[in-house]
Amino acid sequence: MTTAPDRAIIISTGRCGSTLLSDLLHTDQGTLSVQEFFMTAALLAPDDEEVSGADYWALLSCAKPDLAALFRIGMPPKEVHYPSGGRWGADLTRLPWILAITLSKLTPDPDDLFDTLAERVPAFPRQRVSRHHQAFLDLLSTLGGRRRWVERSGGSSYVAPYLLRSYPSAKVVHLTRNWEETARSMSRHPSFQLIQLRVESLGRYGLDPFRIAPETAVPAALERYLPERLTADALRERGRDVRRYLGLCAFMTAQAEQAIGDARPEHLLTMRYEDLVEAPVAELTRLGRFLDLDDPDGWAAQVAGRVGVPVRA
Repeated sequence: MTTAPDRAIIISTGRCGSTLLSDLLHTDQGTLSVQEFFMTAALLAPDDEEVSGADYWALLSCAKPDLAALFRIGMPPKEVHYPSGGRWGADLTRLPWILAITLSKLTPDPDDLFDTLAERVPAFPRQRVSRHHQAFLDLLSTLGGRRRWVERSGGSSYVAPYLLRSYPSAKVVHLTRNWEETARSMSRHPSFQLIQLRVESLGRYGLDPFRIAPETAVPAALERYLPERLTADALRERGRDVRRYLGLCAFMTAQAEQAIGDARPEHLLTMRYEDLVEAPVAELTRLGRFLDLDDPDGWAAQVAGRVGVPVRA
């Protein structure tokens, strides 16, 4: 029987150094550093719903309306790593979301990995969606010959209650940064401009403009943000008021702290971005030991030089 990989999740508001941690962990030979999976996957379907492997693959291999809209208006997130010469390169609005960042960060030929998964994932047994997510990441680890996976999504604090409830044995890294710097960075990032819009719309109207069922009445103030009507100017305009993103930071932080307090994860490491910048070797050594890397001290010493002084947004 194949030994299951170790599992870990980085929880953060986003724009606080979590992508940096993922990129550094990618250099460890025993670690599959998975990026931007759970923030989308956790919202694909209700977790109390059991689905077949084929239906689950259909959820992974579809295009995301929000990402497609960003491609359409010429504001793709810089984290998108899909090669321009790839199968969907001529029309990124149709790009399966799992290829945009998650698979493209793992291999220079994400289409080939996508095809391999298209053969394997539909054979998953019928099970709850959260079990599918774990099986999928376990499979990626096996295919990559890695002993553990560490998942990171920008804004995962939003789905922290789901993550900690669904994966109680996973190691949890909670990464924070001061709100002012985080909010300023969010206000300039198209993905977080969309996240803030969606969270605000849910609170104000009870509607997510990117998940509105047909025949639903849409308030006039929300119509300009529908996927087919959204413009680059409308999105940039939302980034001018940093207070919106301070509110988002407060909301996401509360989500994460409440989830951690409720779940009381057995394996929890709290990190501050400011400490990482101030003492990268010490903080990365702490992270490496927590994740049980083969040579945490050596890994930290090797990659610490990539931790730079942040540029103010």
